[in-house]
Amino acid sequence: MKNRQELLQALAQDPAAVAEYVLQLQDQLAQAQAYIAELKQQLFGPKADKLTPEQEEQLRQLAGEVAEQANRPPPLSQEVLEPEDSGKQAPKRPGRGQLPPVTLEVRREVLEPPDKTCLHCQRERPRIGEEITTEYDYQPAKLVSHELVRPKYGQCPCGGGQAGVAIAPLPPRLLPQSKLGLGLAVHLLLSRFDDHISYYTLERIFRERHGVLIPRQQMVQWVEKIALLLWLIYQGIWEELAAGDYLQIDETPVKVLDPEVQGKAATGYLWFYSVPGGDVFLEFCPGRGRDSPQQRLNAFKGTIQTDAYQVYESLRRERPRTLKRLGCASHVRRRFHKALLEASTEAIWFIAQIRQLYKIEDETSNATPAQRKAVRRQKAPPLWPAMKARAQQLRAQPRFLPQSSLGKAVNYFLKEYTALVGYLRDGKFKLDNNLVENDVRPPAVGRRRWLFIGHPDAGWRSAVIYTIIQSCRRRAINPQEYLTEVLSRLPSMTNHEVKDLVPSRWKPQTK
Repeated sequence: MKNRQELLQALAQDPAAVAEYVLQLQDQLAQAQAYIAELKQQLFGPKADKLTPEQEEQLRQLAGEVAEQANRPPPLSQEVLEPEDSGKQAPKRPGRGQLPPVTLEVRREVLEPPDKTCLHCQRERPRIGEEITTEYDYQPAKLVSHELVRPKYGQCPCGGGQAGVAIAPLPPRLLPQSKLGLGLAVHLLLSRFDDHISYYTLERIFRERHGVLIPRQQMVQWVEKIALLLWLIYQGIWEELAAGDYLQIDETPVKVLDPEVQGKAATGYLWFYSVPGGDVFLEFCPGRGRDSPQQRLNAFKGTIQTDAYQVYESLRRERPRTLKRLGCASHVRRRFHKALLEASTEAIWFIAQIRQLYKIEDETSNATPAQRKAVRRQKAPPLWPAMKARAQQLRAQPRFLPQSSLGKAVNYFLKEYTALVGYLRDGKFKLDNNLVENDVRPPAVGRRRWLFIGHPDAGWRSAVIYTIIQSCRRRAINPQEYLTEVLSRLPSMTNHEVKDLVPSRWKPQTK
């Protein structure tokens, strides 16, 4: 109470201090309201950044104004467009792969009527057709014991011929001196890293449903040895990505049981590198510092597209001639949508502008990079300076609160402006980083089920297997078909031959 009275007396003596104190209180209130709104959104709100019907109506009212601005493109300025790149063009992105027709084993069961025979003459009635009712059934998987029997033959009693014992050689096996068969290995990889089933649960399933005890420690050892077999393919995927000049990058945390961290799980990170329409490469690192991307991108020359995490920008500043960075419009939109949840009317104007940018992308989704670049340069440049001017006006207002959701959105946009408009340089660049963010989802879903990586040294094998499965998904390759064939061929291949097994080059062997 005494401190409050002293504060009031001090404020009464200095009117300017009163105004400053009120601004501080307003700033603190805005921060608290933003934090409460964010918690409510996480607990009770929809996960997608969708607008309410009232907000959609406001957007429709703004659509005419935005479209009119877009139809009056001003001369292109150096502020918006960076210098032209070389004449390289990215190959046309293939369309989404279509699922092949599924051929199922058909089991027919004929149901004869009880009055098939004529009651008068006792002859079979003439068949005039049939009705077929189809239902899909499921046969539970089962474990089998596959025995390789190799008869031994001794020397012929005649005393001539070949001496010694004749026995067929063992074919190349996935893991010599192990009981792991090919089918079980593929099932284990997909269950753990595609279906996100923990080793503990797999052990229970094998025990209860199949009557076989396979300790989870044994499964971990098998996965480690398989990951070693797949290592060259993993490295081959990165070599192909690094040979290009455009990468999208993101990272996500994952819990790790580190014996050096007592009482709680440590935090490691999976770093994602990908090319739109191409492969995905994951790397596990114990931290989120710059060491991992710095080493990984050491030989890479080109453009990276990331969020505003400061590590990426520091790498760009360190190599301004060989490394450029693009921003992500989706991250900008999320921040303005968060401001919209606090009933900020200014935010919806920015969302309307960003929506127009995405409409341009939809129009050119099937165009070549050169065509897309031409359309972008015709329609997009008027929108970006308008957003920048409005953001600067908002920040210059006396009642602008930097720590409010709208303030954070405006500051983020202005800070990232140069990186955001960089996509206009080349038609192969994307407006956002959503493709690589989608690749983050499977491991993010998995960590909710298997909770943590068992040891820091085990992170690399998760990265190897996730890399191969996610790359197969990107190329519409069935991971089960790919892993089954690749693991059957790897034990008998040389290191040079393994390079032909990367998903971009892999072709199923004809039987």
